[in-house]
Amino acid sequence: MIRVGIIGYGYWGPHIVRNFHAADDCEVAAVCDKSPAAQKRIQRAYPDARVTGDASEVLCSPQIDAVAVITPVWTHFELAKAALENGKHVFVEKPFTSTAAQAEELIELAAKKRLTIMVDHTFLFTGAVKKIGQLIQDGTLGRLYYYDSTRVNLGLFQHDVNVIWDLAPHDLSIMDHLVQSKPEYLAATGQNHLNCHKDVAYITVYFSDNVIAHFNVNWLSPVKVRTTLLGGEKKMVVWNDLDADEKIKVYDKGVEIKSSQGVYDVLVSYRAGDMWAPKVEQTEALSAEIRYFIDCVAHEQTPFNDGVAGLRVVKLLEAADRSLAEMGAAVRL
Repeated sequence: MIRVGIIGYGYWGPHIVRNFHAADDCEVAAVCDKSPAAQKRIQRAYPDARVTGDASEVLCSPQIDAVAVITPVWTHFELAKAALENGKHVFVEKPFTSTAAQAEELIELAAKKRLTIMVDHTFLFTGAVKKIGQLIQDGTLGRLYYYDSTRVNLGLFQHDVNVIWDLAPHDLSIMDHLVQSKPEYLAATGQNHLNCHKDVAYITVYFSDNVIAHFNVNWLSPVKVRTTLLGGEKKMVVWNDLDADEKIKVYDKGVEIKSSQGVYDVLVSYRAGDMWAPKVEQTEALSAEIRYFIDCVAHEQTPFNDGVAGLRVVKLLEAADRSLAEMGAAVRL
């Protein structure tokens, strides 16, 4: 039985507590939040759990094996470091840390103490991402050409981070998981309209094997859009995360170029075949992720969404900030 303490019961915290509470071989031993109103909600929902406003009671308790840090990103490093120093495994909300240097320090500390770090890249556990990964691995898409993502909505505005640090970690972690080649350059542009933080931004990532990825993140959209396109040599995929019935559609469409002997005689042929919507798992992604974390801790396994994976995303976010400061200049990764 793994005893877990959760720090943070704001927007995402209740979902984390619920899934840890429902998981087998796990007990929610304590939940911490500074807000008295949040403490009352926790006590009503989980009367057997210890409720506190002091994070040190969770971090230092000998009765707790693992700590989930579900707080603003600027607090992640200190809380996760304290948890590791006290011998706790750590589950950290995305993004992992505020800087790559912080991430590297936590990774080193966890390795020294032989403890597990998992970064909450929830979308990696969705049936859609698993299916797309399968289509890439088994060669259905062929050589990958591009990855294009749109994640826009009206709000929620954050006071401590810009729209890239708020929304892009989802898509950057998915890209990092699916695209097997190495990113070489990143360029980002954006603008702020309502406060000091960028609320509209565009990111482009260039890979070593000619793959290109593009991300549109926006807090000022009149509609909510969660759409990703992947173009391959053989097939193309459209993932609409807001479509309850057919989240993924695979299109047998493409372009073939054939050249004859003359350098100007380039023949372009278009392929337009069938479209099909493969079945995807309907299991709640966060539930699967929590069970995976518990299993990794119990069996001393390294999760694929570990601190190193979290570090790769933080490096991309830092590069985006540098590019934004230079009006879209390409930053070498």
